[in-house]
Amino acid sequence: MGKYRALGQLLMANPIFVKQVRQPRPSRLSDLTRAHHQDYVAAVMSGEDRDGFSKRLGLPFDKAVARRASLAAAGSLAACRAALIHGLAFNAAGGSHHADAAGGRGFCTFNDAAIAALSIMEENPSMRVSIFDLDVHQGDGTADMLRYHDRATTISLHCADNYPHPKTRSDHDLALAKGAGDGAYLDKLDEALGLLCDSKPDLVIYNAGVDVHQDDRLGRLALTDQGLRQREARVLGQVMKENLPTAVVMGGGYGDDDMAIARRHLMVFEEGYRLLAANRD
Repeated sequence: MGKYRALGQLLMANPIFVKQVRQPRPSRLSDLTRAHHQDYVAAVMSGEDRDGFSKRLGLPFDKAVARRASLAAAGSLAACRAALIHGLAFNAAGGSHHADAAGGRGFCTFNDAAIAALSIMEENPSMRVSIFDLDVHQGDGTADMLRYHDRATTISLHCADNYPHPKTRSDHDLALAKGAGDGAYLDKLDEALGLLCDSKPDLVIYNAGVDVHQDDRLGRLALTDQGLRQREARVLGQVMKENLPTAVVMGGGYGDDDMAIARRHLMVFEEGYRLLAANRD
């Protein structure tokens, strides 16, 4: 997708961020099948559409889609492992929260957050993971995949009048009315952050979707640039204050201007660096 190429250009052009960029290797099949049915994973990786998988996903089955999805899932898992060491890490992709165990949906091929959460919990049998999903669309696939895991908590703050219909219940769903702007959003965000802290996670996976922005093609909310930056500062400031290791994934952002969307995604990197630098001083 064009926005990811644009975000990569912005990161590589930044003398601070370029030093931290790492390219993940494709996901292991064992990681993908930890969350998804084996026949679906095999179909994606072979590029051979079966049982209507491609129609449900909304994307063609081909090698490019498979590689991109595999790398995104690997990137989210790598970010989680890095966050457990360093406190904060980012995947400059990911956030494919509509995919469920049976297959992809809503342009989401592999549910990278669920794959990462299940992998981390298997590697660390006492660890608790919270998914903090602020994409404008409710995280239905993640909620479905983690609903029976008592060490996983799913929290979704989203627009009520938006995809998916119907919604799969998360552990905590906070819905905003269509057209909600900075004030209403940030008030509800404080409530969501309280729930996140109450879940007492050992790791947070934060879906920082920027489709909440007022100019987003699919969003239906009305955050300004300032409101979006305040969101990132508030979320990252809270997890740092609580010493919660956090892996950030990009989530949604839609429109014709790839660079404008990429600059919205860049805000979470900028706020993360700003807060880390302030904490060192």
